Amino acid sequence: EIFKTQLRAILRASAYGNMSVMFPMITDVEEVKQAKLILEKIKNELKDEKIPFNEEIKIGVMIETPAAVMISGELAREADFFSIGTNDLTQYTLAIDRQNPKLDDFYDPHHPAVLKMIRMTVENAHKAGIWAGICGELGADTTLTEEFIRMGVDELSVSPGRVLPIRKIIRETSLKK
Repeated sequence: EIFKTQLRAILRASAYGNMSVMFPMITDVEEVKQAKLILEKIKNELKDEKIPFNEEIKIGVMIETPAAVMISGELAREADFFSIGTNDLTQYTLAIDRQNPKLDDFYDPHHPAVLKMIRMTVENAHKAGIWAGICGELGADTTLTEEFIRMGVDELSVSPGRVLPIRKIIRETSLKK
């Protein structure tokens, strides 16, 4: 019921501005399909009640589990975009509790497996004709900005204080190298 209330509120707000729906912690294509069915049911209820909303609202999937990465090609067929949640993806990929300070030495968002998972997700998104962005602390890591551009990442979601340093790197990056 909470999910339905949230979807209803998002749909109602979509009549007044640019809104999207993003489903988190996805591990199975069936979860997305079921969530989309619930969304369609709520759309029909709003139509019946003559409440305005954007009928073409975009649907995204949060890619934050290794399972979602591995089936990202199939998930891309059900979504309009991906947002790669790097904090959770790193934690689950490396089997490290990022809330435990005793494990800080093992929590490495630059780990090759994490970066390969990001690349795989972006490639599968693009094959399906959708965009893929990064959110989480890694998106603001200026040591990886150029690599993300080369991977084809379409969007970096960062805090306002990180926009200018990231934008500077993007402007100075040559893809001819």
